[in-house]
Amino acid sequence: MRRDGTRVKMTAMAAPDETEVLSWFESLSNWGRWGPDDELGTLNLVTPQVTRRAAGTVTEGLTVSCAWDVPTGAHGLAREITAVPIAPGARLGFSTEQITALTVHGYTATHLDALCHIFWDGKMYNDRPAELVSNDGAGALPITVAKSGIVTRGVLLDVCGARGVDWLEPGQGVMPEDLEAAEIRQGVRVEPGDAVLLRTGFGRYRHQSGDRVVTEPGSRQPGWHAGTLPWLRERDVALIGCDTANDVMPAGYRQMALPVHIIGLVAMGLWLVDNCDLEALASTAERLTRWEFQLAVCPLALSGLTSSLVNPIATF
Repeated sequence: MRRDGTRVKMTAMAAPDETEVLSWFESLSNWGRWGPDDELGTLNLVTPQVTRRAAGTVTEGLTVSCAWDVPTGAHGLAREITAVPIAPGARLGFSTEQITALTVHGYTATHLDALCHIFWDGKMYNDRPAELVSNDGAGALPITVAKSGIVTRGVLLDVCGARGVDWLEPGQGVMPEDLEAAEIRQGVRVEPGDAVLLRTGFGRYRHQSGDRVVTEPGSRQPGWHAGTLPWLRERDVALIGCDTANDVMPAGYRQMALPVHIIGLVAMGLWLVDNCDLEALASTAERLTRWEFQLAVCPLALSGLTSSLVNPIATF
């Protein structure tokens, strides 16, 4: 949708069929690339040299959060906050809370997926059996693999900006042509070890409309199309994020509702941050005319879990 409220007719881009996408379990696989015991996946691409290069992008000392506030209620955090009464004559009082329920995965909270989040044919990344994940926790590929933090060069690709629209319509998938058009417009190129944040404008829609976020299977949202997976593998991207839950919905495939999650996590070992708020980041990048920055994503050290809430911080 344009800023004047009119809709834009999009040029159709050829999408791979499901047979081709399924073949990417082999052709895009990183299984064994970093050894049979590897649990880092594409985080291996964030070398000390990459992290030092990311630090070199910091010139302003300006930080921007890429996370939504964690919601409360039916679709988010259930908590009980207590203000402890002050005893007569005492000067000290305090408040505390108990978190009784927290839904991390889904379409609401900004979170990092561990590589044990998705199974395909009973397997996780690097040939780990799905049975290693149980009620006792993840016996392989847990979120704590990344507890030292992910600090790398971040690149924001503003696809709705490149298309000249306020936001992509629900169900519109981003293809490699879109990514490269954004690179050209912004004068930036994605390089090995980068974290790529995709702006579809859905965050702007959420801010302006106050509409409910996607919460149910079968809902529609813009996002990465499966057709971008070979591009991400070719560019050796370490992490992707989006202002939606990454996958375009519906994906258009019978067997794979979330092909970016499935191929990305299981075959490629590609780390994903779902549900970012990229509006402040986009306005800062536009103002500075700079689309690269240092990005820090630091999950909580939650033993044996498949995800963590995160507050990704971009530093210019």
